[in-house]
Amino acid sequence: MNSDEFEDRLKALRPRLHRYCARMTGSAVNGEDVLQDTLVKALHARAQGAGVDNLEGWLFRIAHNASLDFLRDRSRKTVVPLTEDVEAAPIPEADIVAISFQTFLRLPELQRCAVILKDVLGHSVDEIAVIAECSSAAAKSALQRARAALRQLAQEPEDTRLPLMSDADRRKITAYVDLFRNGDFDTIRAMLADDVKLDLVNRLQWEGRDKIGLYFTRYGEETKWRFALGAVEGQPAMLVFDSTGPMERPAHFVLVDWSESRIVEIRDFLFAPYVLEALDWVRLG
Repeated sequence: MNSDEFEDRLKALRPRLHRYCARMTGSAVNGEDVLQDTLVKALHARAQGAGVDNLEGWLFRIAHNASLDFLRDRSRKTVVPLTEDVEAAPIPEADIVAISFQTFLRLPELQRCAVILKDVLGHSVDEIAVIAECSSAAAKSALQRARAALRQLAQEPEDTRLPLMSDADRRKITAYVDLFRNGDFDTIRAMLADDVKLDLVNRLQWEGRDKIGLYFTRYGEETKWRFALGAVEGQPAMLVFDSTGPMERPAHFVLVDWSESRIVEIRDFLFAPYVLEALDWVRLG
């Protein structure tokens, strides 16, 4: 497999890898960070001459370890106790896709890995064992326990609290959204830090206020987008709706980071629609 073919396979597998990383980390946004780390590690290993017999299994093993590294850095410890009341039946795909990412985070790591790989992505128990580096018996047991725990968690009422947002954060994102609505991109450009970073996820990364000016020009030329104040996984966000299609949920979203009154980073998920699956979002205005 040459380099172009390898990168084409990585691109094709990206949505499946994100489904795994997002549920392992409990966040669609953090899952994208772990996915990017996974792809960097895969490209580096390839450049170092790593032999790969099963590309998908190899990538999922890297993604699995990258997810665990992320979780250990965050020191997340909330788990569902193991239960002896084991239910072995698989959870229907429509039901498991609807389960929130935070719910998966309440499972122990191996249980989470097993149920995501089997019931979300369709891997076999033996494949799970290879990816998680455990025995097939341990993978099967973890899968059974995870299914039982998720069924139990599904009976609990959903947390419908609105995300907490400081007044300062609300004012900043509200102003940003209003400027987009009015097409006042010159004012936004004046708010950029000199070393501002743009991450057009799954497409390109730019740095520097002069370089990313074209980004706003492209938005100014497109008439179909509608912009709204919102929150994504509790973070202030600009929700972007496509007026040519259903307006029930955003087509994509944009996260903006500030340092005092200057914009230091923009993360735009226009080219990463897979991140929207089961995304925890709310429209605030």
